[in-house]
Amino acid sequence: MPDYAFYIGVDWGTETHQVCVVDAAGRRVAEWAIAHSSAGFGDLVAHLRGLECPPARLAVAIEVPRGAVVDALLEQGCPVFALNPKQLARFRDRHSVAGAKDDRRDAFVLATALRTDGWAFRGVQPDDPLVIQLRELSRLHEDVVQEQGRLANRLRAQLLRFYPQLLALCPAADEPWLWSLLERAPTPARAQRLRRSAVRGVLAAHRIRRLSADTLYAALQTPSLPGAPGTVEAATDHIAVLLPRLRLGHTQQRQCERRLEGLLEALAAPDPAQPREHRDVTILRSLPGVGRVVAATMLAEASGPLAARDYPTLRAHTGAAPVTRQSGKTRLVSMRRSCNRRLRAALYHWAANSIRLDPRCRAHYDRLRQRHGHARALRGLADRLLGVLIVMLAHGTLYDPTRWSTKTA
Repeated sequence: MPDYAFYIGVDWGTETHQVCVVDAAGRRVAEWAIAHSSAGFGDLVAHLRGLECPPARLAVAIEVPRGAVVDALLEQGCPVFALNPKQLARFRDRHSVAGAKDDRRDAFVLATALRTDGWAFRGVQPDDPLVIQLRELSRLHEDVVQEQGRLANRLRAQLLRFYPQLLALCPAADEPWLWSLLERAPTPARAQRLRRSAVRGVLAAHRIRRLSADTLYAALQTPSLPGAPGTVEAATDHIAVLLPRLRLGHTQQRQCERRLEGLLEALAAPDPAQPREHRDVTILRSLPGVGRVVAATMLAEASGPLAARDYPTLRAHTGAAPVTRQSGKTRLVSMRRSCNRRLRAALYHWAANSIRLDPRCRAHYDRLRQRHGHARALRGLADRLLGVLIVMLAHGTLYDPTRWSTKTA
């Protein structure tokens, strides 16, 4: 790490940010607080210029690797370095055995840790605008999917009270045709009066072919469950509130997926300024098991390691790298839990899908499965896929199953 004239620690906050400046000898030069506003950022820039030093020689340490503070510092030309909060807690113990903590101390710890242990920090680079949009949209898509799951579970719980025959045909209660049917027949009594043509129309409108109209019609003729007076009315009122929310969430999920596909296509488009045979997104999507959501999550959450072709960092961020603890004669290897949970979930689905789609991935999984459990075998396969991805990115080539190594891991 190069030498800098000043090291600046920024303790990020919601309303104010604490700043501390130390010189190359570790002496505290200045400290102040700035508001999270345009005026506060202007004050930050004014203080930095008051140091009478080129911005390139002002190293800044911060916990949050993105946001308005980071953007303002990068715009001024200051090198910015990020540190994991858990690492900061360990550095803080150097200065207080009793475990004292406050914003001023954290800003000072960040500055001094960057001065003495700069190797522990990672440099922050501005992301491509499309990557920023992709990150926000992929996280929004995850939130919408989770909300849909919660609403569908609530609907399922209400149907179990008085309308369980529908759950035999749609166990998760998460399909639009079921919602349309409930709007037409909110109670079993109403369902028994439905015409066969109306049932056929619901299935046709949603292009449902796995169920016949006769099967659904017969299910609707099933007698309702016994229940206390008012149970049906209460559950029906609850369902009437859930259905519009489920439809809205379904629409938003489809909108997010279309927008994700558009962003991925934009990232895959050729760039005249950087002529390459294949773009990163094209290479990633050529691998078996990588769909729209997995590709978006990988490119959004691991843009730095992917751009740097950094396999060790990538496998650590995704949770594929195990953790080894050794002391004396004891040696334990366990799953890594400190990682990006979105990347971990994306890697799990990637590996699980790959064993369905690619015989070589399946063979590698089967070899690992002879020695390990299902989850460990999937992580081993995912680790291998990450290694293949990095090699493909480094050489700019698409996935070729004939070049898969037979070496086990």
